[in-house]
Amino acid sequence: MTSPVRIPADVEMRDRVLGPLTARQLTILAVTGLVLYAAWTLTRAFLPIPVFFVLAIPIGAAAAFLALGQRDGVSLDRLLMAAIRQRMSPRRLVAAPEGVRPAPDWLTTAAGREEISPSALRLPAEAVTDTGVVDLGADGLAIVAVASTVNFALRTPAEQEALVASFGRYLHSLTAPVQVLVRTERLDLSEQIAELRAHAGGLPHPALEAAAVEHADYLAQLGEQTDLLRRQVLLILREPAQAAVSATELSGPSPLSVLRSRGGGRSPADSGWASSGARRAAESRLVRRLGEAIELLAPAGVVVTPLDAGQATAVLASACNPDTLLPPSAALAGADDVITTGDGDQIPFGDPDGVDDWDDEDGADDVEDGRRW
Repeated sequence: MTSPVRIPADVEMRDRVLGPLTARQLTILAVTGLVLYAAWTLTRAFLPIPVFFVLAIPIGAAAAFLALGQRDGVSLDRLLMAAIRQRMSPRRLVAAPEGVRPAPDWLTTAAGREEISPSALRLPAEAVTDTGVVDLGADGLAIVAVASTVNFALRTPAEQEALVASFGRYLHSLTAPVQVLVRTERLDLSEQIAELRAHAGGLPHPALEAAAVEHADYLAQLGEQTDLLRRQVLLILREPAQAAVSATELSGPSPLSVLRSRGGGRSPADSGWASSGARRAAESRLVRRLGEAIELLAPAGVVVTPLDAGQATAVLASACNPDTLLPPSAALAGADDVITTGDGDQIPFGDPDGVDDWDDEDGADDVEDGRRW
């Protein structure tokens, strides 16, 4: 016998330990109360109570505001800590995993008086292998796959129960972290519009050609007047670098590791992999888990397709910069790539090419050009 279970809308809601207060809120209020009580104990001999209340009430109100207030589902004390970290973090970051190199002398001599000290940019993803595996450094490995969608509302109740059962079997089979990401991105129809117009002339009937051209014009007008969006469902499988966590690491990172990470240095053991064999074993586990996801979600009509290196890089780039008008692609040059021109596009300067240009040594034509001017 089954019965419905109420699930709160905020599944990440903190547990309440005392009335409506969570442990974090209770800690902030208790520490503030103890500090104010200690201050009153030290100053009650010479400070009148009304004066102390004038000084203590704003402090208590600010602490209550930080502990109980929220913005966009995030508590104000967390926002305050994030603002402090952002203020203390370096303003200029350089994508240099090997370290920031000093500028050459010919550049520093012509620079202004303001000293700029850039810091190395540490991204969560360090590299993407040829097979599409994302290297997260000390956090392990991840693989990204695209999952198709299923129309759930148009199914019969029996079919809906079958879909839920298939998805439930996949959830029960999970032994490691899995993330289901639903993202929205801009839809670029320029390729489809160009294909329609290119194939319109080859259609067997003029009416079909006119319909194809009209449809291409409609798509172009639709793209100019509205923001076309599409949804993409991504399945991210993660494999941590250290499968077994020791008892000393259950409470979080040690102070030494925190100081080391703030200093910017990384020791060889910080990568999380004891050997290359452990890394290959983690990659094999990712491939096995991806195969299980493909097999278990297939009965529900969900097609899971893994992304290759170029597609995974494009997804990461669009996730980091979702408002760009340039669609991410594997053909885009990287930040450290040197862009050059091909030899076939270079034309020697001053060689006549049959065109009456001003820089060609063509004698009589130059005299004629001088008369015209």
